[in-house]
Amino acid sequence: MIWSYRAWRRKRLLQAGGLPEREWRQVLDRLPVMAGLSADERDRLGQLAWLFLHEKTIHGVQGVEVSDGMRLRIAAQACLLILELGLDGYRGFETVLVYPAGFRVRHEYQDEAGVVHSVVAELSGEAWEQGPVILSADELLSESENDGVNLVIHEFAHKLDMLNGVADGLPPLHAQMQPKEWARVFQSAYLDLCERFDRGEEIPVDGYATESPAECFAVLSEAFFEIPAVLAGAYPEVYGQLSMFYRQDPLRRL
Repeated sequence: MIWSYRAWRRKRLLQAGGLPEREWRQVLDRLPVMAGLSADERDRLGQLAWLFLHEKTIHGVQGVEVSDGMRLRIAAQACLLILELGLDGYRGFETVLVYPAGFRVRHEYQDEAGVVHSVVAELSGEAWEQGPVILSADELLSESENDGVNLVIHEFAHKLDMLNGVADGLPPLHAQMQPKEWARVFQSAYLDLCERFDRGEEIPVDGYATESPAECFAVLSEAFFEIPAVLAGAYPEVYGQLSMFYRQDPLRRL
């Protein structure tokens, strides 16, 4: 019954209106990651973004005023990931919080000896399981080129990863995909990145990928959409798995 009501409500919202055409076009034109989208893809992305903005609340905190343009910018990039998956990929949370800049969080972890450590980390974004997505305004506004680093894509990839529990780099896969093959491909890439990073070698993606399998998935998702040729050249099997998962082929858009 809930699903039927949700589908009915979304249909009504789409019939009732849509995004302001001129402002939406400007947002897409200013985001390099959107280059190459077909007219049909841009239209469907706009519909998803319209629904996203009705189902999610974007709040500014610590004095941040979230403009309509920033809302559109966040919605566009978040919905790019689910262009072929649908808005239900972002079920389980309702809020996006925008801080003025990076923020500090305290994390605790237990080492192999059982000793609990507490560390403070400076972050530009964070996704909470069954909670909000947190973004920093300065990072959002600085994204102006396809360099493989995209805060919105990174944090919303975590949200997809969390659909089956704690983020671990293995999101719920489609029926035709093989979890063992996914695990093999991503573990191989993760270990290779970690080994090269530890040796001080240059790696093709953001070094944050070496933090954990969950961060590796999020970083490789950034690369998939922003620098697909680089990712496909370095880790073709990863590109193939992500193409099946997102049901998109960004290489085609180059």
